Amino acid sequence: MTATRIERDSMGEMTVPAEALFGAQTQRAVLNFPVSGWRMPKAFIHALLLVKSAAARANVSLEQSPADKGEAIANAVTELLATDYMANFPLDVFQTGSGTSTNMNANEVLATLASSRLGRAVSANDDVNHGQSSNDSIPTALHVSAALLLAEQLIPALEHLANATRVKAQAVGHHVKTGRTHLMDAMPVTLGQVLGGWAAQVEAQTAQLKDLLPRVQQLAQGGTAVGTGINAHPGFATRFANELSALTGQSFQPAPDFFAAMGSQDTAVALSGALKAVAVSLLKIANDLRWMNSGPLAGLAEIELEALQPGSSIMPGKVNPVIPESVAMVAAQVIGHDAAITIAGQSGNFELNVMLPVVAHNLLASLELLSTSSRLLADKAIASFKVNEAGLAHALSRNPILVTALNPIIGYAKAAEIAKKAYKEGRPIVDVAAENTELSRDELLKLLDPAKLTEGGL
Repeated sequence: MTATRIERDSMGEMTVPAEALFGAQTQRAVLNFPVSGWRMPKAFIHALLLVKSAAARANVSLEQSPADKGEAIANAVTELLATDYMANFPLDVFQTGSGTSTNMNANEVLATLASSRLGRAVSANDDVNHGQSSNDSIPTALHVSAALLLAEQLIPALEHLANATRVKAQAVGHHVKTGRTHLMDAMPVTLGQVLGGWAAQVEAQTAQLKDLLPRVQQLAQGGTAVGTGINAHPGFATRFANELSALTGQSFQPAPDFFAAMGSQDTAVALSGALKAVAVSLLKIANDLRWMNSGPLAGLAEIELEALQPGSSIMPGKVNPVIPESVAMVAAQVIGHDAAITIAGQSGNFELNVMLPVVAHNLLASLELLSTSSRLLADKAIASFKVNEAGLAHALSRNPILVTALNPIIGYAKAAEIAKKAYKEGRPIVDVAAENTELSRDELLKLLDPAKLTEGGL
């Protein structure tokens, strides 16, 4: 039988596991929300603990808390972060919409540790939560965790992907391949142009995320219960942001309006939208790689992706494009997360958004998924694929759309006639054009040179 102890909160007594660092309010939430088994993300809990440390330091410097209590709380955070601390945070994502349960979970755990360190009682509400409310601490932790993942994981991962793509473009960029629109043969392009387009997509998405980062670094902390800052020192918000910036190395600032920061989740919705755009870009690149790799005999077979694992439990020798498929599934998941965040963002009822935990869960999951997938795509697909030169040359030599280059000389109608004849007879376009125009073969070879056609112009 599991040993227990009795804890008390404003609603009375509660039986809590004897070894638990948390108290009555956390245990009530454990019992109230056996919904999904999904816990609040580790990145969020890490940020919330940093919020508590910064708040304790700010309160001491503003002479709102005894120095020994503030130091004990800050030290408890440091001690906790050095352990496998998630065992102390058992709460389900689908809890009270303000995240009050998770806020009190952190307050109770830190109060227990700080009390033990100090040798006298440290209150979860009066000391750890001093000058704070769940209503500003949870939105703040959401922004802090997102900002940390954005700056430290996703932006570097996307920069790595863009750089790997540019490096690959330099290595294989001279190869000419059949361009495709509507999945149908079109004018030729170089692999350098294709990969350059992918890199430009990633770079544009990265720039958008960098533009959003300062908004994510604006924090609700200081608004307390409804945005007015009741029970918080007038200088608390600024001092808190400075303390948190020192702890994290990021430039956090108080939000310009606490009512907007607490009553809405507009910044989280905007960031999620930007993450969806990243997902769409990665999905385009992943699908292009899958198509170009298709075959090896009955597909396009323009490139050969690195063989990473057997592709079938029944078909010997089959190898599949597993990394692009993984990235495509991540993209689908991120798009789904964005839909949930969009709906949650509409639940800003008066002075508080009441779907904060699910916003945090989905936003941080998207940031982490895109970070890992971007690096996988860079290192195990783009950097390592090989070019099938024979496959590219064969398709180019039989591409009737090259006749487009003759439009200014023989006109669209005549060119279309030649293209159709070449396709029907399965012959190279240069042979059919030589028979059906006044142009010499040498002139046609120059005009229809695929490499020259990738340069554009007349």
